[in-house]
Amino acid sequence: MTLNAPGTSPGRAGPAARASIAARFERLPLCRWHVTVRLIVGAVTFFEAFDQLLIAYAMPELRAEWQLSTSAATLLLTVGSVGMLIGALLSGRLADRIGRVKVIALCVAVSSVANLALAVAPSADAFMGLRVLQGLAIGGEVPVAATFIAEITRSHRRGRFVLLYELVFPAGLTVGALVAAWVVPLLGWRWMYVIAAVPGLLCVLVQKKVPESPRWLADHGRTEDAAATMARIENEVERITGKPLPPVGEALPVAPPGTGASGLRGLFTGRYRRRTLVIGALWFTGYFVNYGITSWLPTIYQNRYDLSLSDALLYSTVTSCAGLLGCLLAALTVDRAGRRKVITCCLGGAAAVLLLLARLGAHTPAQVLIWTSLAAVFFFGSNICLYLYTPELFPTRMRALGSSVGGALNRLGVILGPIVVGAVYAGGRIGTVFLVLGAVALAGAVVAGLGAEETAGRRLEEVSP
Repeated sequence: MTLNAPGTSPGRAGPAARASIAARFERLPLCRWHVTVRLIVGAVTFFEAFDQLLIAYAMPELRAEWQLSTSAATLLLTVGSVGMLIGALLSGRLADRIGRVKVIALCVAVSSVANLALAVAPSADAFMGLRVLQGLAIGGEVPVAATFIAEITRSHRRGRFVLLYELVFPAGLTVGALVAAWVVPLLGWRWMYVIAAVPGLLCVLVQKKVPESPRWLADHGRTEDAAATMARIENEVERITGKPLPPVGEALPVAPPGTGASGLRGLFTGRYRRRTLVIGALWFTGYFVNYGITSWLPTIYQNRYDLSLSDALLYSTVTSCAGLLGCLLAALTVDRAGRRKVITCCLGGAAAVLLLLARLGAHTPAQVLIWTSLAAVFFFGSNICLYLYTPELFPTRMRALGSSVGGALNRLGVILGPIVVGAVYAGGRIGTVFLVLGAVALAGAVVAGLGAEETAGRRLEEVSP
């Protein structure tokens, strides 16, 4: 079977081929095949999140072992985020060229090797270099995995399916914290990285069990491979459901090959310029607020309100758990309410809560706990929606790159949020901290309300031809 249209260039499939793949995905009912693939790719994302948090729990022992100053320890903590920023940008371009599944498997393998090397790092300098390598893998895998999951899902209830997958990342952070809190005091920080290297075996499972995205194959002129992969998926779905698939529906028109720019230039051409700027602003503001709050809460509780370390960590954990609730609520409502409304309302809600807390003065730890936890419900809900929304805004030829630009702006917010909050907090006015964070969230809400396009219930090719 071939999907090529007459006169199609061998470098890129014709519009009929790509439209056919999209229409065939639309008729697939959600079933165990989708869930299995989501679980395999989700396991990869879960362990990447697990790896991201290890440095925080290893740091007390690292400081003692290598006699690190405060500035050296800070550099060791932040250099991983720099690696993630670079990894996000590089992986998107690579995934648009060589395929989504290859890049996901590569990131898992690199992360595993980096963890093994970190476990035997002889010095702080070596550890720092390996942290950059680990960051490249973590930052590279997450946006490409989100792109892949979006491309194998039909438009009906795509939001719920994708966001329930995305819950594995905050779950990985939580499990990583729990495991590290037990292993590091008992066995030491090096064994924690040994354990983190074991999931590298998933790269074999990904290559063996997860098919390459037929949308990507068709877009790159590999129409025979796209047709064969799509047929295998359809046969598996028929076997699982025990029913014949419904007829292929109408294939929506797709732009002919060569009519749109690709790469970084494509992200800032035509309709995609506005989308890139809007989505970049949303990633930055959302994660600026997220990490501006979560990274400083334990210190604020301990230093400002004289709570014990255990109580400070407990209060901060409550806020993070409230954020998980926000993620779940977003997953359950994003298809019905729409992406634009959910993101706008969540950022607006976070802004309102934080500005109110600034107005109240944050006089007691209970006050901070209640209002920051409510804010977390909102900004966690907004942020998780971006993993769904971003891949929808770009065509297959540059979907992974568009997602990776979002991931890079995410990292920029992660880096700058704590720095700005730390500078403001050093001035001694706790209310000003929440005023700044509320203002940033409000800016994000305005951008979403005025600039975001609605994508709910629409095929990827309809949103981004």
